[in-house]
Amino acid sequence: MDGSWDGNESDDSSHFERGVDHIYEAFICPLTKQVMHDPVTLENGRTFEREAIEKWFMECRDSGRPPSCPITSQELSSLDVSPSIALRNTIQEWRSRNDAAKLDIARQSLFLGNAETDILQALMHVRQICRSIRSNRQGVRNSQLIRMIIDMLKSNSHKVRYKALQTLQVVVEEDEESKLILAEGDTVRTLVKFLSHEPSKGREAAVSLLCELSKSEALCEKIGSINGALILLVGLTSSNSVNVSVVEKADKTLENMERSEEIVKQMASYGRLQPLLEKLLEGSPETKLSMASFLGELALNNDMKVHVAQTVGSSLVDLMRSGDMPQREAALRALNKISSFEGSAKVLISIGILSPLIKDLFYIGPNNLPIRLKEVSATILANIVNIGYDFDKATLVSENRVENLLYLISNTGPAIQCKLLEVLVGLTGCPKTIIHVVSAIKTSGAIISLVQFVEVRENDDLRLACIKLLHNLSPLMSEELANALRGTAGQLGSLVAIISEKTPISEEQAAAAGLLAELPERDLGLTREMLGVGAFEKIISKVIGIRQGEIKGMRFERNFLEGLVRILARITFAFNNEPRAVNFCREYNVASLFIHLLQSNGQDNIQMVSAMALENLSLESINLSRMPDLPPPNYCGSIFSCMSKPHVVTGLCKIHRGICSLRETFCLVEGEAVEKLVALFGP
Repeated sequence: MDGSWDGNESDDSSHFERGVDHIYEAFICPLTKQVMHDPVTLENGRTFEREAIEKWFMECRDSGRPPSCPITSQELSSLDVSPSIALRNTIQEWRSRNDAAKLDIARQSLFLGNAETDILQALMHVRQICRSIRSNRQGVRNSQLIRMIIDMLKSNSHKVRYKALQTLQVVVEEDEESKLILAEGDTVRTLVKFLSHEPSKGREAAVSLLCELSKSEALCEKIGSINGALILLVGLTSSNSVNVSVVEKADKTLENMERSEEIVKQMASYGRLQPLLEKLLEGSPETKLSMASFLGELALNNDMKVHVAQTVGSSLVDLMRSGDMPQREAALRALNKISSFEGSAKVLISIGILSPLIKDLFYIGPNNLPIRLKEVSATILANIVNIGYDFDKATLVSENRVENLLYLISNTGPAIQCKLLEVLVGLTGCPKTIIHVVSAIKTSGAIISLVQFVEVRENDDLRLACIKLLHNLSPLMSEELANALRGTAGQLGSLVAIISEKTPISEEQAAAAGLLAELPERDLGLTREMLGVGAFEKIISKVIGIRQGEIKGMRFERNFLEGLVRILARITFAFNNEPRAVNFCREYNVASLFIHLLQSNGQDNIQMVSAMALENLSLESINLSRMPDLPPPNYCGSIFSCMSKPHVVTGLCKIHRGICSLRETFCLVEGEAVEKLVALFGP
């Protein structure tokens, strides 16, 4: 019986012998003791299996013996053999009759209600018959035995299902028609289900059968259309299974299915990218377009982006440079997808993406890119410039390219404006290139138009890019920015409104605070503008909120707080000419806040700015400190001075010789700030 799981065949059944012709002795090869397939006769009239007697002759030669008959030991004068055609035909007829009888008996046994042993015996005989004479597959096909074997896949027995899978494998090997019969109905869906639900050996048999079916181009689409088939097969190829055969068969199945472009795309969606990349490299122009278009829509992790850039980056750049418009669009969208990670962007830089990218962005004329694709080009350039990779960006700021960028920013829509501003953000973040950008902006007077983007409300990304750019420019263009903002209260108010938003601290808030912090601190006109829009009240509220833990945002908190403190400190430079500055500092007890900020350990800039602000406050103390009002002398004292005693005034400040307090006169002695200031010098 077919009782083992390792595929070994045994036959202890007797009912399969009923109706079967007995083997005649003439059919048996004396050497192999098996029924012959290709009988041949020697010169002495003895008949053997051709392969067996040829092996015997070889052994005689190797041992130095003369060729002889293995039965009679008679030496032979010739090694020539004659095919026994009549005997061969007789054997074939006998075998056909017996195989037909066995198949008929098997058909009677292949019902789910029969005993498991009978079913296993029937399956075994089908396999033996198919293996012995390949033409008997025709008999299996014609008897509709395939469908009966398929029914065995519904058995509750793991062993029966496993042997049915093995039998189907033998039946359909190299037989297109049998494969098509097997694929009818839900059989392929059942095989896919077995990939995840069967025990190990059943899973191996199922994937092996799918592999055989996938050799048929007609069936590849059917396998691919089954929900979950591709993701299960891809999963098997990437698993750590100890069963190497399963991995190899799953991989070969997918390889066979790569003939379909749609299946290749699905594989890529599940992480098997290489077939798509190979078609992009070697396919027809139509195939390259299809693959590149799909690549531009595909979700890729960072490792995948690097692999794609290394494998097809050059081909995509070539398509972008010389393809027709649909190819250029597909290439640009794919390059956009892979340019957003530092590792892949480095690869793109090394293969020369910058030159054609910039040409597409600035070129105006025949075959130039439409605006929607210029936006994609700008996005790719922004990704590359902002990755933090220290490549030679000089080519981006030479030959009036910054002026071209500024011109495009002024003459395009918000989407591309945003990306072009991000390019400038990247360039101004580099010490080697920021001077070129600053020079171009000063020459063109573009600062006025750039500042206007601060007021944009309908496009948050555009406004953020603008504020980040202005923040980068502010150390080198503080005067120009102050002049631009001083004349437009709306833009200054917009920056203050962004800073005071009641949200977790954002990148935009930190950049806006940093921008205002860099403006000239002694610009009285700007300080008055800020007083007019209530900036300082909002700033101090934010500082207090951060220190009390009410406002959080770990990523940007440090920079945001530093910017706020620097903005707040500028009010201490306006005491001489702006009474509102003194009133504000009194009302909000600014001196006390700066003393507390002296203790911001690890934040040197905040401590330095706080000390400077306290210096300014302290210089104003002498003007604010006053002597107390003394009571007038009594009547006698007013006539006879010798009869009056001078009033003794106590509680006066030893430094300012008047009545002092931290809140009202900003006295650092009263605020006990001196020791804290000295402590900043260290031990």
